[in-house]
Amino acid sequence: MSPKWIPTVQPIYEDTVQGCKALFEQAHSEGVIQADLVRDTFQPLVNNFRMERDVVSMLLLLNSKDDYTYQHSVQVGMLSFYLASWLGYSEEEAVEIGQAGFLHDIGKSHINEQILNKPGRLTDEEFDEIKRHPIYGYEIISKSMDNELAAVVAAQHHERMDGTGYPNGLKGEEIHPVAKIVAVVDVYSAMISMRVYREKRDLLHVLREIYRMSFYELDPETAHTFIKHMIPNFIGKRAELSNGQTGVIVMTHPTEFFRPLIQIGEHFVDLTNERELEVKSVYL
Repeated sequence: MSPKWIPTVQPIYEDTVQGCKALFEQAHSEGVIQADLVRDTFQPLVNNFRMERDVVSMLLLLNSKDDYTYQHSVQVGMLSFYLASWLGYSEEEAVEIGQAGFLHDIGKSHINEQILNKPGRLTDEEFDEIKRHPIYGYEIISKSMDNELAAVVAAQHHERMDGTGYPNGLKGEEIHPVAKIVAVVDVYSAMISMRVYREKRDLLHVLREIYRMSFYELDPETAHTFIKHMIPNFIGKRAELSNGQTGVIVMTHPTEFFRPLIQIGEHFVDLTNERELEVKSVYL
């Protein structure tokens, strides 16, 4: 059964995806984008999604196989807005951060579409070209609008805490705090998208992967705040355990993110005590 918000939210989401496509086309043909088009495209989404708590279901239910680059931009914008709020930024700052997330990949408008949409492995030359999109993004935003934050985020969202990122191999404190926010949600959105995993992917796997990356590549405080706020979205979802049993997640743990309390029939299993068991997968 579709949640009651789908009919209200779906058209707004789709309009935003189309608006994003228009921005990419403008950036591609003119090398600049209109600041008011950015605002008019992104703001209705923020206004309508502010109330929706179950972000996990929402993104997966709205996700479709088409327009990956544009949908990814919209998702990263929304999630950056949420994560900024969870990290204690003001409403106004969170909207600005969401907008920076929305524009993070605008530099891809300068990358050949055949490379962007290539289903198989990229050649070294193709990957080198992809790695230029943060620089292109910085240039497009700097030329188009007075928004240093969005420009820096576009430039730095692929930098990593341990210096293994690109384009400049920045480390730790050299990376802007907002670029660290967008880096986390960028990884999350890319991993839940249908483009990367054709079949329905276990949702918890993606958060586990972000947790693993938080020890080297992603900023730990930012990544753990994201996980902590996403995990309660699993309450009420069906989970399969490593012993083959399935139940419903009834409670999550504030620090042991991946060890919730699960109800199987009349019986409760607390994974913080039952250490030999773990959640194998979670379903919508």
